[in-house]
Amino acid sequence: MDKFPKFMRKPCNAVKLSKRSGNMEGYVFDGADGSQMVIWQSQKGGRSEMHTHDYDEYCLVVQGTFIGTVGGKKITLGPGDEAFIPAGVPHDGAYSANYRAIDAFGGRRVERKRS
Repeated sequence: MDKFPKFMRKPCNAVKLSKRSGNMEGYVFDGADGSQMVIWQSQKGGRSEMHTHDYDEYCLVVQGTFIGTVGGKKITLGPGDEAFIPAGVPHDGAYSANYRAIDAFGGRRVERKRS
């Protein structure tokens, strides 16, 4: 499977991408407490520049590879690998072609596209 199922990729949940998002396509699901789950996929691969959040982040790689830096330490994640990034910790990385991941954010990370 190279994409998440269609029911998970409904246009009403499509993420408004920023320059920081690179070649990602994302779909967001909001928690009642302000947290968010985002499914990301990229056919081309790309890069996420160094940044921080005011909230925790959790990432689970479903397909492809992510190679990056979290708090000054190099990480490599493949299918089934996960990472926890505490609030305020700088992180960046490159993701491969045909990359898919599920990220959970302890705060509001993304906005939806508006039609």
